[in-house]
Amino acid sequence: MTSQVEAALARIDALDGEIEAWVQVDREGARRAAAVAPTGRLAGVPFGVKDIIDVAGLPTRLGAPAFAHHVPQQDATCVARLRAAGAIVLGKTQTTEFAYLDPAPTRNPWNREHTPGGSSSGAAAAVAAGMVPLALGSQTVGSVLRPAAYCGVVGLKATYGLVSYAGVAPLAPSFDHVGVLCRSVAEAALALSVLAGYDPSTGSGQARRDPYSVDVALDDYLAAVRDASAPPRLGLVRRYHEEVADAEVRRHLASVAQALSAAGAMLREVEMPATAPQISEAGQPVMRFEAAAAHADRFARHKDKYRPSISGLIEAGIQTSRADYDRSLAWARRLRDELTERLDGLDALLLPVAPSAAPRGLASTGSGTFCAPASFSGLPAIALPSGLSEDGLPLAIQLVAAPFAEARLLAAASWAERALDFRARPPLPS
Repeated sequence: MTSQVEAALARIDALDGEIEAWVQVDREGARRAAAVAPTGRLAGVPFGVKDIIDVAGLPTRLGAPAFAHHVPQQDATCVARLRAAGAIVLGKTQTTEFAYLDPAPTRNPWNREHTPGGSSSGAAAAVAAGMVPLALGSQTVGSVLRPAAYCGVVGLKATYGLVSYAGVAPLAPSFDHVGVLCRSVAEAALALSVLAGYDPSTGSGQARRDPYSVDVALDDYLAAVRDASAPPRLGLVRRYHEEVADAEVRRHLASVAQALSAAGAMLREVEMPATAPQISEAGQPVMRFEAAAAHADRFARHKDKYRPSISGLIEAGIQTSRADYDRSLAWARRLRDELTERLDGLDALLLPVAPSAAPRGLASTGSGTFCAPASFSGLPAIALPSGLSEDGLPLAIQLVAAPFAEARLLAAASWAERALDFRARPPLPS
């Protein structure tokens, strides 16, 4: 068990000076945990934790100035469940400020001049660079799937409420999800098998730590991947993204669809309820209103210390009416119903993750527009690396399934992973 931790630490020492995926590496804590020979489904596996997620005894910095930092005394539920399965916290990974758009210093392992995405930038880069096999992230719009796509790894977010958000700093609680970043669909299934399930935990005031946690029967996600031999039934989403995606992404999606069809998948064209920009904008009142509520006390005292993007979101939220918020939330519920109807008879929808490969420059984290439908509706989604751009950057596909159909989603993704056989790795020292 110690060898996995030591190998991870050596990899960080060799590469993180350039990539800057980590805020803090807990070397001694990881070594102590490895020395006791952990047992369980993830015995000895080192993992990173996005720095909006609490780890007992380590500072939660939120990608923000010191006024926002705190040292929790209790693990977030997702961290506790991974530890209970034998996994070992290696440290905290970089995040954008308060998990919004103001970038972290992390660089893309494929090309240091390109963004790794956000807000789970450090988590994705750490996995892509081989520093850890698994990292916890979070997604409110596109913050697991987009960095996974830009960094060429697998990113999974489950149905809203299936994985507890307790102990994670909120951005917009109606859309916030915990997600995982890893190297393969099988690893995503293993992580979900540990993380999924109702969270009955309470806080000191006896309130539910995650009031949105859902009590549902769980499927065998590992068996779904292991037994994924039948070609999936996929809904090919075309016109929804055409006005936003660049030509390379449009060609790539068509090529992937052709390859999956040739391998035996059944593809049926599906129309989305609206265009990508319309869907992305329709959920914004909820984002703005809930972010303003989450930051009300802190923003009143430290407004001048907030960076521009998150400050702008909160300011807009202060001006958002309750009526606009309620309409946006009702729209999100209708979107869930409409997407679920379109998934009738299908295992998943097939669409791009992002409008382009990772953009050049570190001042932006890219666009989460294509991830908004799954996030705002709460449907499960996975990002799967599927090719390289002309500039040698990863391209990816997104699969979206019906509520609580993670087993079908993972089976379809596993089948597609084998059919596409993407094996490229970042140009880094071995």
